[in-house]
Amino acid sequence: MQRVLSGELARHSGENVAVQGWIHRIRDLGGIKFLLIRDLQGVVQCVLDKDVDVNNEDVVEVVGVVRQEDRAPGGVEIQASGVKIVTKAYPTLPLEPNQKKLTASLDLALDHRALSLRNPRVRAAMKIQAELMYAFREGLRREGFTEINTPKIVSAGAEGGSAVFPVKYFDRTAFLAQSPQFYKQIMVGVFERVFEVAHVFRAEEHNTSRHLNEYLSLDYEMGFIENEHTVMDMEVKLLQLMFQHVQETCRQELEMYGARVPAVDPPRIPLAEAQEILRQKFGKEYTAGDDLDPEGERLICKHVEEETGSEMVFLTEYPVRKRPMYTMPHESKPGVTRSFDLLYKGLEITTGGQRIHDYDMLRNNIAAWGLDPADFEYYLEAFRYGMPPHGGLAIGAERLTARLLDMSNVREATLFPRDTSRLVP
Repeated sequence: MQRVLSGELARHSGENVAVQGWIHRIRDLGGIKFLLIRDLQGVVQCVLDKDVDVNNEDVVEVVGVVRQEDRAPGGVEIQASGVKIVTKAYPTLPLEPNQKKLTASLDLALDHRALSLRNPRVRAAMKIQAELMYAFREGLRREGFTEINTPKIVSAGAEGGSAVFPVKYFDRTAFLAQSPQFYKQIMVGVFERVFEVAHVFRAEEHNTSRHLNEYLSLDYEMGFIENEHTVMDMEVKLLQLMFQHVQETCRQELEMYGARVPAVDPPRIPLAEAQEILRQKFGKEYTAGDDLDPEGERLICKHVEEETGSEMVFLTEYPVRKRPMYTMPHESKPGVTRSFDLLYKGLEITTGGQRIHDYDMLRNNIAAWGLDPADFEYYLEAFRYGMPPHGGLAIGAERLTARLLDMSNVREATLFPRDTSRLVP
């Protein structure tokens, strides 16, 4: 008998069908058992009038007749005539994945990720993230971008500094990629518009609710731009499409979190102006050249939402020394760059900007950062042979998901987190 998924049962009323999945919950009402079976589309209620030796998380096949029942999930249930145990689960579970909201601590849930991910609410977050990635790809394809796949073992970190993971590479040392930045820029000289969805690695010793040492980066780079605002315009258009897609495809998942997709029309505020707002309104002092701290990010978002209703804000014109060596300096504002961050509900989810496209300027900037241009010859070659004005950005997928769902820790929006203390599962 062919398997029918839970979401399709309403179309098979009165028919004899087979459903397969995991036992999500068992209710025993004095001789009548209700088995809630979980599959990839949801949960179906199966009614048995005989005893059967099963436990939560057993994998089973249930055969029976589909009938209307408004009180059951999906408005239908199965009057079961037989239950076949496909695989037995151990009867003692380290946590109960069938809870509406996991009560296990985050550490316990992450220690037993294979089980906690089965919780419908936890799984819903991963579904939402998957649809965000789908829409990211589709939105950029519509705009003429080509998807690329760049090396993750590299000779040097794209962002500079020491936050790289060394890798023994035969007789020399390589590093895990901090970013696909150099390769994205090279490929602008080939396709003009490129994007990548891939993991990146940061050896930062930050053990906070907002940091991961491996995360999923949604990157794009585009040529023939006017300035960094062209890149921001594209992100606004893209995020609008991404959130609209999630609204259409993940209604039930969003409801599990009481989440709503935001309107995407962020104001654009120079960093120095944002710091002055924070000084006047909240008494926070910043030294010239400083970035915002986490509290400052939260407070400027609070201010923007109160003033404009927007949950997002672009901060622009970051100081030269707070941006990588490839960032375009602002030609009319000494000391700042044509760069930006996008903050969402108090958390940075995007970093981007215009890049230097002139060979000599880029080579000199690499040297000014205390690096040897000879080490970046493969990167510089693309600029020696002509590069258009270009720019791009990177969106942290886990941070974006966490903010949308109002999660307190970015690890909740990560399948298998890697941080300073976690290497398994």
